[in-house]
Amino acid sequence: MSDQKLPHTESERESNKSSAADDLRRRIRSTKPSRWCRFGIVAALFTAWVIWLGNPWVLLLLPLLFDIYITGYIPFTWWKKSKNKALVMVMSWVDAIVYALILVYFVFTFVGQNYQIPSSSLEKTLLTGDYLWVNKMTYGPRVPMTPIHFPLVQNTMPFFNTKSYTEWPQWKYHRLKGWGNVEAGDIVVFNFPAGDTVAVARQNPDYYTLKKYMGDSIIATNARLLAQFQSLPVDEALDLRDRLGADEIKGHPEKYGNMVYHPVDRRENYVKRAVGLPGDTLSIADGYVYINGKRQPWPEEAQFNYVFQTRAPLSDQDWDDLGVSVEDRRRINIPGDMYSYYTPLTDGMVQKLKSNANLVNITREPAPTHEYVFPDRYSDVHEWTRSDYGPLWIPKKGATVKLTAENWPLYERVIRNYEHHTDSYVKDGRVYVDGKPADEYTFEMDYYFMMGDNRDNSLDSRYWGFVPEDHIVGKPMRVLISFDRDKSLFNGGIRWNRILKNANTGF
Repeated sequence: MSDQKLPHTESERESNKSSAADDLRRRIRSTKPSRWCRFGIVAALFTAWVIWLGNPWVLLLLPLLFDIYITGYIPFTWWKKSKNKALVMVMSWVDAIVYALILVYFVFTFVGQNYQIPSSSLEKTLLTGDYLWVNKMTYGPRVPMTPIHFPLVQNTMPFFNTKSYTEWPQWKYHRLKGWGNVEAGDIVVFNFPAGDTVAVARQNPDYYTLKKYMGDSIIATNARLLAQFQSLPVDEALDLRDRLGADEIKGHPEKYGNMVYHPVDRRENYVKRAVGLPGDTLSIADGYVYINGKRQPWPEEAQFNYVFQTRAPLSDQDWDDLGVSVEDRRRINIPGDMYSYYTPLTDGMVQKLKSNANLVNITREPAPTHEYVFPDRYSDVHEWTRSDYGPLWIPKKGATVKLTAENWPLYERVIRNYEHHTDSYVKDGRVYVDGKPADEYTFEMDYYFMMGDNRDNSLDSRYWGFVPEDHIVGKPMRVLISFDRDKSLFNGGIRWNRILKNANTGF
């Protein structure tokens, strides 16, 4: 062994080091000034982004950028030297698409994104068919909790019907510094909080899908109708709707089928108005919202359901003049010689309707005497409805609440699902958190109470509870373009008067 020649002598090693250093200097000297300029701009933007991100470890990627722009040791553009023209053409397209997707990923994650209004829950403030620019910097963008995902879809790849994201890695919730906080009256885009875990064999993966069968009516969330629609016992529908039976579902796949779980930032996006902020006490009386005992003004374009009768049927032109969509032009059967209708209207629309000579009478729909609202078991005892609701205290980060068996339904989902104390329950009249008796609980996040401006036809916090801060996506700023689905594209289908309209009008 002592006579075996070493693979590299000292002089050979020095020679290799010298050759590598010479090669590095050659690569650096041969780089064009324009290339250095591009690298300088990218490096400065990247460093500023890392400072904003607050994670210096990400700076370890800076040498990679240096190699991409300056040294070129990693052959990212190997295909440019190929003599195969077809390969060069295909790879040039792949290269452009990859760069575009990376750019889209960062813009959509940290700057803003376009969203479509799919339902009428905020009409007439925002209309079905509005495409919004949502600013994610207003409240501070979230660092992706599911970092590896396809940037152009939310959770399902079109055509393939597969997940558009990988479940690993999952990063802890962290929000970068923004321009401000959610304020009362803000219209906010957020991830649907009740869309985390569903049993596909026994439950619709998205409650809102029911709307295409039943219309955008609050009746779609009534547990009895939900049970009837899915052929489930009422109590079982309630349990599934509250997502309180995740352990039960996991343990009985033969009964419930497979479970589908969406991480927070991959849940469906919804848009509502923030009417209750962390620490507020909210109540609703006859449709009026009260915050800490003070009545809040209705949004300018708030709608409520009205029943009215006319001597002659309303024509399509009458409906168009009122601004009522085809979906909301509901004719109902009331004995008599009149024509009876049931539709959501704003105060302005009511006044306009009253000027119609054929109008006989008009009344606001009476408040329901019973309704399944959040939280089902608690509200059932206290007879809460969408029009008469609360009082309800909204959890605030760092605030402590006394826990009792009676108020446990109000905060159970917050503690178990949003703050991940899954081993929490009520037993023998005593509350247990993490398997231990607990008389109080200190909240780890801020929460919000969201409602739609179409007050009698909005699936909102009155039905599925609080929106955690880690579900907040951003603030709609402008209507990019708006399409009227009741009209053809070349016959009024584009609402030109809404282009670049302010998408966040307050109270």
